[in-house]
Amino acid sequence: MDVLPQVCDQAAELFRAGHEIVLVTSGAIACGMKAMGMPVRPTAMRELQAASAVGQGKLYRVYDELLTERGAPSAQVLLTFFDMSARSHYLNARQTLRTLLDWRVMPVINENDTTTTDEISFGDNDFLAAQVAILLGADLLLLLTDIDGLHTADPRRDPAAELVPEVSDFAEIEHFDVGMSTSPLGSGGMRSKVVAAEMATAAGIPAVIANGTRPGTVARALADEAEGTRFQPQAQRVSSFKLWLKYAKPSRGRIVVDAGAETALRERGTSLLPVGVVDVQGDFQAGDAVHVATVDGDGRAIGKGIANYSAAELRRIKGMKTAEVRRLLPRGTEEAVHRDYFVLD
Repeated sequence: MDVLPQVCDQAAELFRAGHEIVLVTSGAIACGMKAMGMPVRPTAMRELQAASAVGQGKLYRVYDELLTERGAPSAQVLLTFFDMSARSHYLNARQTLRTLLDWRVMPVINENDTTTTDEISFGDNDFLAAQVAILLGADLLLLLTDIDGLHTADPRRDPAAELVPEVSDFAEIEHFDVGMSTSPLGSGGMRSKVVAAEMATAAGIPAVIANGTRPGTVARALADEAEGTRFQPQAQRVSSFKLWLKYAKPSRGRIVVDAGAETALRERGTSLLPVGVVDVQGDFQAGDAVHVATVDGDGRAIGKGIANYSAAELRRIKGMKTAEVRRLLPRGTEEAVHRDYFVLD
């Protein structure tokens, strides 16, 4: 936690200057490991949750003391994947964070590791940070790490790796060796930070991956100075709802569609009708998110959407035209997945 005073120095200085700052932190498990004398990060969920329970309060106490000393009152906010995947919870989280910022209180956010499970976990806090940035409509997402930014390869393994100062098109980095290397205490890696940056920039929010151990990093990134790797907002914007659907709401099943439906979804942006459905996989309910996949051999996903029918209902009406569906299910909707609730992969 040696780097925390430096980060809090910069965050509090910007806060006092009138900026709205939200900190998304990891480290509860690492803090608990240190308190318990554990040299290696555990792998069992119960041990990870117990380590987080030991470390969470200790970690926030450090943040609170450091920020209070620097004139920045703070509040601890623990979020779970469910808080982002349930729309009502998502909106409630936004209102709570917005109120704290209106009160001139700096939220310090972490995932609630003590109650999460493999199925409802962000995986690491880069994704959580991106979701919070999208939720609040942030001016900048700053992802701090212990290297100077995105490189053409892992600079800790390849001395010839070069820093990438700016990314305006994510296709540019497909040939880079963006690995998943982590520290002994963490779960994230550069790849997760790049994905988080992609999430933010798709919502029109610039992102920077930079070295958090360097003094002045936060201020330089906020001032749009050369610092780390800057990801420019993408030209084609995606609504916050569709980003939430794509990245936060868990999929409960899969709908397989024919070639005609695939073309309509991909090229014309239409809704998915029952007539285009050839198979239904999983046990989902109306209102659940489902992946929509092609009928060909690899079954690749076309996108993700909110189902208007349960899996059982959709199995009854798959392949049927609208008039047939209405005779069988008079109160049913015309669309299996409406285009407003569908996002392409």
